Amino acid sequence: MGTFKAIRIDKADKGTTAALTQFDEAELMEGDVTVAVEWSTLNYKDGLAVTGKAPVVRRFPMIAGIDFAGTVEQSSHPAWKTGDKVVCNGWGMGETHLGAYAEKARVKGDWLVRLPDGMSTRDAMAIGTAGYTAMLSVLALEKHGLTPTSGPIVVTGAAGGVGSVATAVLSKLGYHVIASTGRMSEADYLKGLGAAEVIDRAELAGPAKPLAKERWAGGVDSVGSTTLANLLSMTKYGGAIAACGLAAGMDLPSSVAPFILRGVCLLGIDSVMCPIEQRKLAWNRLASDLDKAKLADITHEIGLDQVIGAGAEILAGKVRGRIVVKIR
Repeated sequence: MGTFKAIRIDKADKGTTAALTQFDEAELMEGDVTVAVEWSTLNYKDGLAVTGKAPVVRRFPMIAGIDFAGTVEQSSHPAWKTGDKVVCNGWGMGETHLGAYAEKARVKGDWLVRLPDGMSTRDAMAIGTAGYTAMLSVLALEKHGLTPTSGPIVVTGAAGGVGSVATAVLSKLGYHVIASTGRMSEADYLKGLGAAEVIDRAELAGPAKPLAKERWAGGVDSVGSTTLANLLSMTKYGGAIAACGLAAGMDLPSSVAPFILRGVCLLGIDSVMCPIEQRKLAWNRLASDLDKAKLADITHEIGLDQVIGAGAEILAGKVRGRIVVKIR
């Protein structure tokens, strides 16, 4: 047993503290697979955890980071052997189970997904939980019956991690994507990802009407609150919105009108406890439906020592696209 680099979060008199330090391998939690972590990523929830802006962490000490990609070092699980390349998202990592911002992670083998063929561990974390959540949202819209001929699809928070991947995937699949953003300076970036239109998020601000003019057949929403309420009021008859985030808040100041007068559906997307078969489907679809060149365009890289500062940036809405974190 030795030590390894990790971002450790501890309870403090007021809130929490986060620091890059050496972590004792003996302190790792129970699990039947130990992974040498190669890459992680920075999501909105990671930003909340490392800055202490919300009580995301529910066990101390905690290693932050909700997803990783790497190579199996040791395994007593029948599905995994030394040398296997794996991806892990959610399952309470960085919240109740020691997480991904570390050179080692020990987890349950049942939590792992095999790295898809043709995808590197860096690619997997360029996608990360944000991209995987975007793909789960697309799968839900497809299951609802939406196709490119159904009409436009709106994506909110489009310049963020979920929004960037959703925009790229939906456009590749042939949808007319309407990208909503609070940063209209990113319009060229979003059109480069495949957005057909870019709208200011101000169009989705303010109190929502019970029913507004029908504008889209569906949507992917990572914002919540008033934005989601407005999306629902503007969704076409029989359409659906996949809700996967709460950047603007957990409230939903809406009415039943879109549901009972237009047959609109609100599809809840959970990435944390999502069943393993659905995870495998999402990751395999990402391998085929996300343009690697576009993925490279939306990604930039930082080191483990830059994560805490970047966490504050993502909460301030200053991060475009995806951040990959080089662990080793």
